[in-house]
Amino acid sequence: MTETAVATFTGNRATYIKEHVMLAAIGSVLAVALLMALGNEHAWTGVVGAVAAIAVRGVYVASEQIGQDWTLTRSELISPAGVRVPRADIVKVRTIFSAAQVITRSGDKYMIKYQADPAATAATIRGEAA
Repeated sequence: MTETAVATFTGNRATYIKEHVMLAAIGSVLAVALLMALGNEHAWTGVVGAVAAIAVRGVYVASEQIGQDWTLTRSELISPAGVRVPRADIVKVRTIFSAAQVITRSGDKYMIKYQADPAATAATIRGEAA
């Protein structure tokens, strides 16, 4: 017998894009700083490289990351890969940027990524009113 879903958590496309823009900006600053420290006359190429790398990665894994559905039932959290985590085994749920991290008694950690409202996702898993 299959339990009814209490909630489903899917990656949010706008959040995914926003995080990749942030990664590109941080990567650009770090790449330029490194090239300047190495004495490169064309340090601006760090921006081009960082933006290109993050953009390619973002496009390549977007469908995989955004299309992942986590299902919460009254008794368990089910990952996109079908891993079943009993809710009784969940000891902590916290937010990290746009993700909700679930930690179990055995120390296993699961990331529910690219949530539009990660605090609401965490609260729902904890059984709190969001």
